[in-house]
Amino acid sequence: MNPLIWSTLIMTLTTSTIITMSSNHWLLAWLGLELNTLSILPIIMKSHHPRATEATTKYFLMQATAATMILLASIMNAWQTGQWAIQHTTPTTTLLVTMAIMLKLGLAPTHLWYPQVLQGVTMNTALVISTWQKIAPLTLLYMTHHSLNHTILLLFGLASALIGGWAGLNQTQTRMIMAFSSISHMGWLITAMTLNPDLTTLTMITYMTMTIATFMPTSTMSKTITDMGTTWPTSPATLTATMITLMSLGGLPPLTGFMPKWLILKELSSTGLTMIATLILMASLPSLFFYIRLAYLTMLTTPPTTTNTEYKWRFKLPQPPHTTAMIMMTVLMLPLTATLYTTT
Repeated sequence: MNPLIWSTLIMTLTTSTIITMSSNHWLLAWLGLELNTLSILPIIMKSHHPRATEATTKYFLMQATAATMILLASIMNAWQTGQWAIQHTTPTTTLLVTMAIMLKLGLAPTHLWYPQVLQGVTMNTALVISTWQKIAPLTLLYMTHHSLNHTILLLFGLASALIGGWAGLNQTQTRMIMAFSSISHMGWLITAMTLNPDLTTLTMITYMTMTIATFMPTSTMSKTITDMGTTWPTSPATLTATMITLMSLGGLPPLTGFMPKWLILKELSSTGLTMIATLILMASLPSLFFYIRLAYLTMLTTPPTTTNTEYKWRFKLPQPPHTTAMIMMTVLMLPLTATLYTTT
């Protein structure tokens, strides 16, 4: 792609998210979301593969539907209240907007498009869809936080955590596993939204750090679990770090990924929602299982295609310079829990 077109798309993608985040008017927020969708579509379609075209079509249809629902909700709100301010919303409007945002974020039960889109794109585009594209819809949830229906959000969060775990058990493709992992993490994030917006910010930052740290090494390595096992002779250090990152993504205690889950469970228990806390904790076990299976198949079993030599003759792997920093943050930030919780 022409560098000028590419830089324009990236700039529009960034600007559109900032427009939505800084808007106080429903139409401006909707405009930002539409710009966001339109600027990501050529990036998804860049590989010119039939699967990429299919992914682009699905992504466009879902995002357009959600944006139309937000536009309908804002018009209804203006009709009932006489103003377009995001802070002044009626319960009906908020419910419709919540449903649209859930569709945009790919939460269960409106999640079926999300794994299919991620499977049809490159790893770097999948990373953008999993991280940056979630910021604008979540900002709208923050802005309407005072009038959100907490019961609906808790149900969405619990359903996403359950489905993200269960559906990921049957997957062999790395991107599909990451897609269901993202659905599961979004479930935890939406649960945090009902309790405390500050905790949601911390959860989102942690999720984005862990996802970037997982996607970066795997983008240069492989597409399936079995492919991943053959990369050990190519770069043992990268693969070991990636597996520890996966453990953090699953939420194992010594690692950073345990932090948001720990704080969310603490908030749920102190609010008196013990049953929800127990269910969402049990829902995280299947996703932890498929992370451990990925680590086991990659590091502890030797596939027949691996060469007999200890190391392959290799060139330097083209790893981005900030991969190391992201992996360190994903693994070692748990002792900073108190500081991070009070500053976000």
